[in-house]
Amino acid sequence: MKVLITGGTGLIGREIVSLCHKEDIVVNYLTTSKEKIKNESNYKGFYWNPQKGEIDKEALKDVEVIINLAGATIAKRWTRSYRQEILESRVQALATLYKGLKETKHQVRQLISASAVGIYKDSFQNYCEEKDTIYGDDFLSEVVQQWEQSAFEFKTIGIEVAILRIGLVLSPNGGVLPTIVKPIKYGLGAIFGTGKQWQSWIHIKDLAKMFMYVLHEELEGVYNAVAPNPVSNKKMTQLIAEYYKKQLWLPNIPKNTMRLLLGKMHILLFSSQRVCSEKIQERGFNYTFENLKPALIDLLKEEQ
Repeated sequence: MKVLITGGTGLIGREIVSLCHKEDIVVNYLTTSKEKIKNESNYKGFYWNPQKGEIDKEALKDVEVIINLAGATIAKRWTRSYRQEILESRVQALATLYKGLKETKHQVRQLISASAVGIYKDSFQNYCEEKDTIYGDDFLSEVVQQWEQSAFEFKTIGIEVAILRIGLVLSPNGGVLPTIVKPIKYGLGAIFGTGKQWQSWIHIKDLAKMFMYVLHEELEGVYNAVAPNPVSNKKMTQLIAEYYKKQLWLPNIPKNTMRLLLGKMHILLFSSQRVCSEKIQERGFNYTFENLKPALIDLLKEEQ
């Protein structure tokens, strides 16, 4: 079997590639950097430029499933121009894939696309499920809505579409966890705002395993890619401090302070989405890490 991955050299992509190779699945990947192109028997890179709608169509040869992870990081200051890049990098990537498929004889039967729980309305009370149709009215929600709409376009050319709405991805090798851990590790950790905001997280190993599960089971539709037990920001901060045997002695960090430091990006630290994972569990998926404490023990032992 052969899959094509966009964003295959990133944090999540590398984990999925590793699982593919353990199962003898051949991986093609698209990259905007010609320096990252490799040509191995089970791992081949191809150049593309979504901004210009350019794709090497050889990347699609004998591919059955596309896993789409492409998109500019949101962990960077959101200037007006960068907000546009966040949106366009996602929509243009899918548009370029769609165009390439329409112009090529191919065997692709399924698209599995990343999405984000940021689509849901900010709330301390609501339990967000895939069937919810009242979304947020902020920048991130608007991005995710357009992102998903672009993915569902593939159904018009006979390709099944599965979308994984990803929560806070915890990994020792990048992403948000090392950033959260660093000040706590040195005794300078603090809770953001009231600390009551929900954080729907997932261990990176479970996330990669979920992508593979959706692939093998040929699932369609939208699934929340979060662990079954979300926690508050306060609880997550306390558990990390407990792991390092550190006291949280600094006062809570006010929202206005982080707005001054980070601009519009500060919303990432204060938004609250309590997201439900029941739908993917009902389809038979089993988590390795359902609760945050054992997940952190596993992740932080690698980080040290």
